[in-house]
Order: sequence, then C-alpha cells, then structure tokens
Amino acid sequence: MSKMTRRKFIKTGAAGLALASIPGIFRANPLMAFATPAGEKKLGDYFEHFGVNESIIRDVMSAALEKGGDYCDVYFQHSIGCYIGLEDNVVNRAYTNVDFGVGIRVIEGDQTGYSFTEEITPKAMKLAAKTAANIASDKKNLPPQKLMHHDIAEYYPIKTKWEDVKIDQKIPYLQKINDKVFSLDNRIIKSQVWFDDETSYIMIATSDGKIVCDYQPMTGIYVGCSAEKDGRRERNSFNLSARRGIDFYTEKNVNRLATEAVNRTVELFDAVKPEAGEMEVVMAAGSSGVLLHEAIGHGMEADFNRKGTSIFSDKIGKPVAEKFVSIVDNGTNPNIRGSINVDDEANDSQETFLVKDGILRSYMHDRISAKYYGVEPTGNGRRQSFRYPVIPRMRNTYMLPGPHTKEEIIKSVKKGIYCKDFSNGQVFIGEGDFTFYVLSGYLIEDGKLTKPVKDINIIGNGPDVLKKIMMVGDDLAMAEGGWTCGKDGQSVPVSQGLPTVKVSSITVGGV
Repeated sequence: MSKMTRRKFIKTGAAGLALASIPGIFRANPLMAFATPAGEKKLGDYFEHFGVNESIIRDVMSAALEKGGDYCDVYFQHSIGCYIGLEDNVVNRAYTNVDFGVGIRVIEGDQTGYSFTEEITPKAMKLAAKTAANIASDKKNLPPQKLMHHDIAEYYPIKTKWEDVKIDQKIPYLQKINDKVFSLDNRIIKSQVWFDDETSYIMIATSDGKIVCDYQPMTGIYVGCSAEKDGRRERNSFNLSARRGIDFYTEKNVNRLATEAVNRTVELFDAVKPEAGEMEVVMAAGSSGVLLHEAIGHGMEADFNRKGTSIFSDKIGKPVAEKFVSIVDNGTNPNIRGSINVDDEANDSQETFLVKDGILRSYMHDRISAKYYGVEPTGNGRRQSFRYPVIPRMRNTYMLPGPHTKEEIIKSVKKGIYCKDFSNGQVFIGEGDFTFYVLSGYLIEDGKLTKPVKDINIIGNGPDVLKKIMMVGDDLAMAEGGWTCGKDGQSVPVSQGLPTVKVSSITVGGV
C-alpha cells in the first residue's frame, strides 16, 4: 500500500492550487479524491486514500498510550476548498485551498495531550503520538482494541461531489446574481458576489475499537450591494449556505440571493433610528436565532459548566424559562450547515434537548464532560480541523415551535422593535451578557410593523432574556446563511433557528 507523504500530496494538489488564476484559463479541479460516488465509499477506500491500514493505526495508538493514557483517537482529514469572488462586474479573485493531515489525541482523566502531522507516514504519526502521550504519567497498559467499522447515518447526501464540478460551471451563477442585482433597482451602484465550496473527507479511529468515515460537503454564496440616493449611500447583504451540491443553486435561490440583498439595502433609505431604552422586542423566525446561539447556547456547552464558569452550571433540572419554551441542539437536520453525521470523536450525531418545557435538561457533551457528569456523549465533540483537539460545540441550535402565531405576537406589542437579522455580536459566556447590532429590523407601533430601523444595538443578558420570553410562535424557521462559530481559537460551521419570539424587555441602544 502506497503512502501519501506530504511531498507527494503537495505535488498532487499543485494543479488545484493553480486555479487561482484569471477566469479565462480556469480549469476543472483535478483533485479526484475517490473514484466511487460520495454515498458509496467503503472503509477500504479511506484506508487507501490516507495510505494506512488497521495495523498501522493500531501501532500509532499503541505509541499514544505507551505512558498510560485512558484513551486515544486518531483523526485523519483531507479538505479541498474553492473560493471565487466577483466585484465590479468581473471575477477578480479565486483560489483553491487543500489541507491534509492527521491529529492524535490522548486523554488522561480530564486532561488532553494533542499533536498533529501533515506527513501521514508510520514514522511521522508515531512521533506525533509520542508527543501527545506526554500528558500521561502512569504505567497502566491499555492496548487499543481491534477496530470495528461503525456505520453512520447520512444527513447530507448530494448528487455530484464538488471536486467533480468544473470552475466554469460555477462562474455563471455569480454572473447571474450580479446582473440580477443591478437590474432590480437603478440606485444600485456596486455589487459583490462571493462563492465557496468545500469537501472534507474524515476518518476517525478510537482506542476503544471504533472506526468511522464521513464525507462532508459545504457551499455558500454571499451577495452584498451598495445603493445611492441623493448623495446618501447604504449597504446590506444576504447569503445562503448548506451542506449541498451544485443543485442547491436553483433559479429560485439565485433570484432570491439577489432580491433579498437589494431589498435589504434600498429599504435603509427609509430607515429610522428609534429612541433608546427598555422595550419589547420581537425576534423574527429564522436568522435571529443567532441571539439564542450566542447568548444562551454557549452557556450550555458542558466544558463551561464542568469548570463552573457558566451561569447554567447549577441549573440542571431547574426552570430557566416559561413552560412553552423548549430548546434543542440537533446535528441531524438534513443538509443544514451545522449538521454532522458523526462528531469529531466518532459519536453518532443526535437531537439533544437542552431545555424542555422550560426545564434545563442537558448540556452539550464531548467525551470528557460526559464522563465527568456520568452521561453519554451527545455528539457535540467538534474541532476545526486535524490541527485542533475536540471541545464541546453547538451544531444546529434552535427553539421549538410554541402556541402563538406571528400575527398575534406582533399585534400584542404597543411599541417595540422587530429584529430580523443581527451581526457583530459580543457575548460574555460566564455571565451571559451580550450586545448585538441589528442588521435588519422594523419598528412595531400599535401592533403593526412600520418603518425599517438602522444603527441600533440590543443589549441584555442571555439567561435573563430566556426568562423574559412571553410568547413563542408556531413558525419555526432555520437560518440559511453561512454562520461560523468561534470558540477557543477554533471555528466550525453552525446554524440556528427560531420561531417568532416576544421578549418582554430588552435594552435598545444606538451605535
């Protein structure tokens, strides 16, 4: 079996990297990771691709456990990403990024030893394993068990792998969106369209005898535009992202990308800045769920609670919201950006109830926190890449539908703000304090949506806001944009969702 050395890999990928050229000489990406379709890959395909077999992997794990660690895992990854940018009516930038390597983790109690290498050879991997092994210091002998292939569910099947899509098949989508943007309103003076796709092949082997493989596609398009009226300029944007293939970019989605970006921009000419102060706030269904993610979700990640830094660390089994409030973190939503078939320590993905009927039921666990709390992992062990160790992370975090309608929620507000989208959020995990800029929203006056708003923040405390949720709509929608969550220097793709939700009081301030 041939070994994929770093030198050989760079040579193989060089042609792909050459795609960052002028569009006239774009060619198809030559990196063909597997001959078989994505849904038909076998364990042997992954062994061959990464240049390893079970014997090599078990030897590496033996080296990782030689100083007495409780557990180890080996995480192989090969990622291929493509980016194309259109600005000023021309495609003026593009590049391909290729990443290839293996990370080796050793756990001793609640401590982690971690090392990685871009050279997937027995020698390089054993050296990395011995580095990770230094976290342990006793002489217990826990040899790795025989590896058994574990089949996983498929939550993001696609018809055509991104590696098989030529770059000249992608560029027309950017051009169509750009042309549509300028055709929709004569006040548009500038348009930007950014396209990206990524394929990631992973294989994870654990010392307790499990080996899993996954193919993870991702794509997204961002559209930003600027408009000018009477010497005044406004700018806004819209984007879509999903674990989907090229068929995601239907005529409907192409038109929607342009239309939403333009509408969100030109309506700002009529926007007002409301007075500051405490007032009722209605969160729109969908993307405003980022507030739930940031102000509440992070506080329910188990590492913060295990260390006692989260305000929720003593709240399991206690009421944290009204009885009609239930919140889940779910990795099994089909084709959603934050979905995963398996987490990055080989646990099956699942739906995890964080809050059910107003009661805090669970945290989001990785292997370490699950052992600490005496529960099973929830499939929330995630990492940015093979260069990073696993930590508890969100997937798709959202509130379940409630008993109210959007219409009755808005009608119940005498004076307040309706928030559609946020950006530039800041959150203090321990206390749960947050500030978010309202990217898109409206005044609510006498039970009706009136003028769009601009230049405002909402300021509050996540656990406090959770208690102040007075009404929950029956119209749950998932965010569709390219949300990426940062924590401890790592970024992972996520999504969130929300029905229409009324909060009795949040501070609204200017910027």
